[in-house]
Amino acid sequence: MSALDRAATVAVVGTGTMGQGIAQVALVSGHPVRLYDVAPGRAAVAVDAIAARLDRLVEKGRLSAAERDAARGRLSAVGELAALADAGLVIEAVVEDMGAKQQLFSALEALVAEECLLATNTSSLSVTRIAGTLRRPGRFVGLHFFNPAPVLPLVEVVSGHATDEAAAERAYATAAAWGKTPVRCSDTPGFIVNRVARPFYAEAFAVYEEGGASPATLDAVLRESGGFRMGPFELTDLIGQDVNAAVSHSVWEAFLYDPKFTPSLAQRRLVDAGLHGRKSGRGWYDHAEGAPRAEPHTAAPEQAPAEVAVQGDLGPAAELVPLMREAGIAVTVAERPPGDASGSPGVSGAPGASGPSGEPAGALLLPDGTRLSLTDGRPATLDGAGRRIVFDLCLDYRSATRVALAPADAVAPRGLADAIGLFQALGKRVSVLPDLPGLIVARTVARIVDIAADATLRSVASGADIDTAMRLGVNYPLGPLAWGDRLGARWVTGLLDALHATWPGGRYAPSPLLRRCAATGRPLSHPGNERGEGAG
Repeated sequence: MSALDRAATVAVVGTGTMGQGIAQVALVSGHPVRLYDVAPGRAAVAVDAIAARLDRLVEKGRLSAAERDAARGRLSAVGELAALADAGLVIEAVVEDMGAKQQLFSALEALVAEECLLATNTSSLSVTRIAGTLRRPGRFVGLHFFNPAPVLPLVEVVSGHATDEAAAERAYATAAAWGKTPVRCSDTPGFIVNRVARPFYAEAFAVYEEGGASPATLDAVLRESGGFRMGPFELTDLIGQDVNAAVSHSVWEAFLYDPKFTPSLAQRRLVDAGLHGRKSGRGWYDHAEGAPRAEPHTAAPEQAPAEVAVQGDLGPAAELVPLMREAGIAVTVAERPPGDASGSPGVSGAPGASGPSGEPAGALLLPDGTRLSLTDGRPATLDGAGRRIVFDLCLDYRSATRVALAPADAVAPRGLADAIGLFQALGKRVSVLPDLPGLIVARTVARIVDIAADATLRSVASGADIDTAMRLGVNYPLGPLAWGDRLGARWVTGLLDALHATWPGGRYAPSPLLRRCAATGRPLSHPGNERGEGAG
């Protein structure tokens, strides 16, 4: 299916920030664009705002003066909905209210030609339900742009239950012709990005509610260790706590209160108090002028141990061995004592179960006998000897600049000091947290991988589109399925099983697809997973 012809008029209804951004994208792609807003005079104001942005593009060398002038000539504001009758595509960007959207599209359907494509930019409402009042819902699609629309490349092309394949293909081709990266998805709560991204916020907020660490510390660990562009506390302060909480609640409600999507009570208290983030001057952080910057907890300098013994396979943390040698720390290999089954959980998640390879997971043995190991989802204190310190997952242990540690209750001060000094010798800042199951990065990433796997299983989108959406829509350092393949489905499943043993309400129960890939070894990103095919 070909894209909308460049000569076809694109109409945008709703001229707020998102409507203006979508209009600018269509305009610079060569279409005539008409703007309509129910508020008198607002569309004309939007025309002037878009013209000013075109001027800035010329100043930056991204648009020629001739291209700007031609674009201005194609842009107009209209005062009546009837003036959109000859549009080839109408995109709605009005308030997120089901009744308002349904009323608008019912009016548009009576005006536009049969071949006109109708699209909603909703981020949280059901595309199927919006189209439910239309006589011809087959030509109705979701075109979910991300803010700012002229800058961010991702567009989710959402097919409602009654959307014709030809309409979805035309919308996809048009978004691609506009220089965007479209992904296809079905009409499910949150589509791709707002569904798969929920644990990024929920797990950090849950750790905060558990008294695990301050927002500044959790943000720092997720940035500097997990590789995320921003931490969830600072990001939601930027988005607006009211906006983010509303999306979380909407997705949770649409999934019939599935515990995997339970919103945060701590965030709800912020919203109820009017602490919406930057726009209100305060959210998780104080944004008032002159307010002191919140700093993460960072351990004081300690001496690194001269020698460390490696016992077993360190799994996703194996890169620590060459890093220690490069730092001048002597590394020896220790035999595992007979009958020792300590380490990360296997697929069963039972304490003492084997790790992803089927052998007991590895650890670093510090001089005083303390075991230092990657978190397996269990509290360190549950280790039989009680002398265990767990460290958090890193996207890349070589480039990470911070690592979080959590000691068991019985760990001696010398053992903790050695663990801190070890990571400091590798060039890492260290944040010491309480004995939290799964810490923060491992817990967050495992949950994101799980939700992405479940979306694949339920044919929300292809695995490739899910990974693309999360990289481009929310700047994740890796697509979640690719991340799960890097870690190994068995490792992710084992960590979730251990978390589920601590909190058995269903939030951490692994997706059937994740568990199946853990058992068979098939990659989570395998195309056959999207069609429910058996392993082969």
